[in-house]
Amino acid sequence: MAGVNDNVPDITASISAFLTAKGVTPTQAWLQSFMPTVRLNTPIAALQKTALFRLLVTDLTTSIVKSPTSCFPPNMTEPQVKDGQVRGPVTAQVLDVEDISRSCWSQVEAIEAQERGETTKGREIIRVVPDENNLDSSTQAEQKPSGVHKLLLQDANGAKAYAIELAPVNGVGMQMAIGVKLVLRDFNVARGVVLLEPRSTEVLGGKVDVWEKKWREDRKAVLTQKAGVRDEAP
Repeated sequence: MAGVNDNVPDITASISAFLTAKGVTPTQAWLQSFMPTVRLNTPIAALQKTALFRLLVTDLTTSIVKSPTSCFPPNMTEPQVKDGQVRGPVTAQVLDVEDISRSCWSQVEAIEAQERGETTKGREIIRVVPDENNLDSSTQAEQKPSGVHKLLLQDANGAKAYAIELAPVNGVGMQMAIGVKLVLRDFNVARGVVLLEPRSTEVLGGKVDVWEKKWREDRKAVLTQKAGVRDEAP
């Protein structure tokens, strides 16, 4: 009678096919490191979801297969290339996100208000008391998708490109984690900038904890510098 281990190649192939369909084809090295960490008698659907979750919290430059179609074209970010369309699908991870519809200084003020435990309702300042989940309403308010966002993207080759929303995209906003993965299909590029639209952009989720922590820690200082105001914190 065949044992569970005899099914390892089939299970591995099924997981790989599932991830490929999601736009994140794993390398053999990643699959080989993943398989020993799971119970092979687990339902295949659960294994597939576990694999996707774990892959989405990795650095794509080390975990997914690189190909000409899954990465940005070599000349895409050159300013002299006025416009064009990339078929893809290209998988990328977010290294930075910025709300370009608000001034840098207004964002600094919002961060400082959160640090004081305050939020606003109209012209009224409200003191926020953290709830049992340690989330306050000021954080939740910031997570509402609004404004126009500019992202810094990186593909599996390590190539970087800026992207701007032409229209609100589900999952794109200041609430998104650094390292989150997205897939771009049949997307337009103008003067080296990726134009994000709902029809061409799918946010898969995920994050890279180290990047996220560093970005959150540095965000106030970065915005202050961009605003041209020196941080005078003691």
